[in-house]
Order: sequence, then C-alpha cells, then structure tokens
Amino acid sequence: MRDNYRSRCAAEPAVLPRVDPVLHGEWDASAPLTEEQATNFDRDGYLVLKNWFSADEVALLQAEMDRVLANPDHLARETVVTEANRHEVRSIFDIHAQNPVMGRLAADERLAGIAQFLLDDQVYVHQSRLNYKPGFEGKEFYWHSDFETWHAEDGMPRMRALSMSVLLAENGPQNGPLMLIPGSQRIFISCVGETPEDHHKSSLKSQHVGVPDKPTLIQLADENGIDAPTGGPGTVVIFDCNTMHGSNGNITPYPRANAFFVYNAVSNQLVEPFAASRTRPGYLAAREVHPIYPIAGRLTEQAA
Repeated sequence: MRDNYRSRCAAEPAVLPRVDPVLHGEWDASAPLTEEQATNFDRDGYLVLKNWFSADEVALLQAEMDRVLANPDHLARETVVTEANRHEVRSIFDIHAQNPVMGRLAADERLAGIAQFLLDDQVYVHQSRLNYKPGFEGKEFYWHSDFETWHAEDGMPRMRALSMSVLLAENGPQNGPLMLIPGSQRIFISCVGETPEDHHKSSLKSQHVGVPDKPTLIQLADENGIDAPTGGPGTVVIFDCNTMHGSNGNITPYPRANAFFVYNAVSNQLVEPFAASRTRPGYLAAREVHPIYPIAGRLTEQAA
C-alpha cells in the first residue's frame, strides 16, 4: 500500500499535503448537522455542539464516570493509565467495551450518526476512553496530530476518522481545555525519530516521539491562531483526525473530564503499522471491526 503520509523516517520534519477530504460526503437536508456546521467542520477541522445532551443524561454519565473512577479494579488493568510518577487516573481505555453506559453513548445516533455523515461511511470505534484531568495536578497533553500516531503505530491508511469528546465537567479557559489550531487538518506534519519498542507504555503518560517540530508549530499558530473551545457538561467537541491539538496542565481546583470516542470509517480499517515494528494493543487500536448501528433515543440506565 502506498504511504501518502510518511513519518518518523527522515532526519528532518516535512510538511506534506493532505490528499484526503475533510468532509467526505455532501450535505443535504437529511444530514444530522446544518449546512453551516458541516462547512465549519470542513474549514476549521473541528466543531462544537453546545448542550448536545440533556441535564438528566449528563447526570447519568457523570454518576457512571464517578463510579468507574472510584473503583477501577474491575477494569482490565492495562487499560487504566495513571499520571506520570503518580497514581491518579489519567485515562481509561476501551471504556465503551467495558462499561454498558459508555457503550450505549458510543452508539448514540447523536454521535455515531454524525460520524457516519462526516466520514460518508459506516463507522466503528477505533479507540475509546474516559479522560480525567484532576484539579491542581492534571498534566498537559503536548501538541500532536492523532492521525500521525494512528498511521505510524496502528496502520490507519487514510485520513477518514474523527474524534468526539463529550464533556462531563465544566471546561473553562482556566482548567486546561482542549486547544486546537483551526485549519491545521489541511496539511500533514511528518515527525522525526524512530518509534521505540512498546512506545505506547510511555507515550500515554508523556509523548516525545510523534510530536511536531517547534518551527512548524509556530508557523501554524501564527497563520491560523489557536482556539480553545469551552463548554459545560453535555457539550460535544468533534475534531478531524489530523487537526493539531493539545492542552495545558490544570492547576485550578476544578477537574476536567470527558468521554472520548474515535470513529473510523469501515473502509479505512487498519493495516500493518507504517512506522513501527509491531501493532499496539487492541484497546488502543481496534483491529476487529464491529460496525455501529446508531441508536436513537435518550440515554437512560435501562437503555444502557
């Protein structure tokens, strides 16, 4: 298979053109987004949907998150990632498969239906997780393109995937919200440095390989600016697989939390890694494809 996005194979970084569309289908009146929303996603590489879930649904999700965080021992040990040098939970992966409430959320048509429209294909969950950035000591996520990692280490061939972050706590300008560079999805930044063996064991806590070079980041930010969308619980932030993003640390007393789902097109399922000696575990990159059939209706304990 031709590699259109070569990375981690040269001594110097490079900026490559994107050969895949951002909005893969065409908008019509039956779409789950407005024409303006679809256009904005195509232009900026991200979209914010405020109050996408009701207060009752948010309360259900928050209660489930609290229950999981209070007792992670019943989860597969390898899926629970803690902060570097500490025991606080940073992320819980494969959450849609380990928790019925989160599994129902991943299949909700307000998420999966939009993913199908934007990617113009049936979709499956490539990766899922609960992200938790505790107050006072929550660490940063450095700038990166998710696709660079998914391509290099997982073998995702094309840019036909996206992420959805369902906010489960207030995301304000002070507590380390997601930051994105609008328009950055239009180019691919190749990274230097070979992928270390079992890179995921360290990169999930702090990533140093597969991150863009500073001069290119400066140019991107100077040309496009940096957006930090905020919102209350129930807001959904959607962003393209190649949109450059990161977040600051959280030294406020107020934690940041979200349920995070990566949807990949069924036609874009994984092949062998393009820049790693072996594949990452299935809880980070699903190699068994289970297409989603979006579920309508409100989130309830019974529905989950």
